[in-house]
Amino acid sequence: MQDDQIVSLYWQRDESAIQQTEQKYGCYLSNIAYHILFDLEDSKECVNDTYWKAWDSMPPRRPAILSAYLGRITRQLSIDRFRTRSRKKRHGSEYAISLSELEDCVSGGDTTMQQSDLRLLAEAINAYLYTLPAQTRSIFVGRYYYLDPLKEIAAYSGVRESTLKSMLYRTRQGLKSYLLQEGFDL
Repeated sequence: MQDDQIVSLYWQRDESAIQQTEQKYGCYLSNIAYHILFDLEDSKECVNDTYWKAWDSMPPRRPAILSAYLGRITRQLSIDRFRTRSRKKRHGSEYAISLSELEDCVSGGDTTMQQSDLRLLAEAINAYLYTLPAQTRSIFVGRYYYLDPLKEIAAYSGVRESTLKSMLYRTRQGLKSYLLQEGFDL
């Protein structure tokens, strides 16, 4: 079923929208959640919460790209659950590992000024990413947005893991230089 048909089912309040969403995007959403949480049960719960949140938000929203819309919801729910769980006990996951890799480039401060600059930072990161070759950009986004493990990135990009590590390191260093050049205080 096409995305626009699934969105129409949500707008009609037809419960089959959730089944169609699960059938088409269930594995994709589970993958996102699992790479953040590294826990199957929590991942399933986040995916189910995604369906509920999609049901609750359509209407009034009519997403143009359903996969990105659902992925964003799943990612945010998973990160929220990870933070809640991490307060109780530290767990290793692709989310924690990828964040630790980015610590040199972007600070984790939480002041009001930094909150207001967050949008500018996102725009600067996007601008930097568009200066990269398509494969490098895809690898960077796969690692730091979708939180794909290095083995998985190696499989879909056709690049060895050791090469990926070097490529990601150079890209992070380039990002850091770019952000400093743009006036961001890291």
